[in-house]
Amino acid sequence: MSQSSTVLTSKGFERSSHIKSGFWLVAIGAALWGADPLFRIILLKSFTSAQIVLIEHILLFIALAPILWKHREELKAIRIRQTAAILFVSWGGSALASVIFTMALSNGDLNAVLLLQKLQPLVAIILARIILKEMLPRHFGILIVIALSGTYLLTFGWSLPFGHVHDFVHVGSLMALGAAALWGGSTVMGSYLLRSMKYETVTSLRFMVALPLLIVLTSVEHAPWNMPAGIWASSAVVVNLLLQALLPGLLSLLLYYKGLSTTKASYATMAELSFPMVGVVINWIAFHQMVTIAQLTGFMLIWITLFIISRQQKK
Repeated sequence: MSQSSTVLTSKGFERSSHIKSGFWLVAIGAALWGADPLFRIILLKSFTSAQIVLIEHILLFIALAPILWKHREELKAIRIRQTAAILFVSWGGSALASVIFTMALSNGDLNAVLLLQKLQPLVAIILARIILKEMLPRHFGILIVIALSGTYLLTFGWSLPFGHVHDFVHVGSLMALGAAALWGGSTVMGSYLLRSMKYETVTSLRFMVALPLLIVLTSVEHAPWNMPAGIWASSAVVVNLLLQALLPGLLSLLLYYKGLSTTKASYATMAELSFPMVGVVINWIAFHQMVTIAQLTGFMLIWITLFIISRQQKK
């Protein structure tokens, strides 16, 4: 083999390794979202969901402001399409999706809402094909079905999720579809931004641009800000706010966007299914909710799918 062929082979192997590691960085970043209840359960005793998200974004913006300043030259190159993508990721995926999904849970059949939200990967894959012109590998449709089946088992077990078809024709169901579309679209828009921007910049902009909208949403609530009395209780709230912001917030999204920079959006949305798996494990360990055979089966189906996809992925 010639020296040039050896160099090309080495570069190809290195690029393939980066692609596969990027896929698993997305999976790890999404998995960290599953740790969210560990911190949020204490915070919800003092603040509303909107207030928690607002405080989290303020803390994260402060932490990431130096990085954004360092990469300020990238901001000068932002055009109309990048601006629209940033607004979609920040306002849609970071703020509105969480709000309307929470509203869906209180305005519709819980099981129907949860099932409809699982359509997020399908939305992302369709948008990635249309917007990013991504080509999918053979048998990808079968892998999607297997992964969604695993997610279904994690959520509902062996039972049917609804009693009547009319449970799906409801305002809550439409909101769940809206949340799925926003989250799926955010994956695609994030992938689009990473074609021309560093992952640190995209992460910073996601939190900064979402702040004005979150301030408005929090103000509209007219909810009081309640800090618990006592040094130990208030200290626990502060510690949980910091951990909430740094782990499911900052670390997870830095890993997520770093992985997404070398991963197709259609693959990344499948890697995000690590989120419900970790949620089940957290519920088992922290909240003593037993894991069923159906959930274990779903867990295995998703991880097998993720492993196969990571092996198949190519540029």
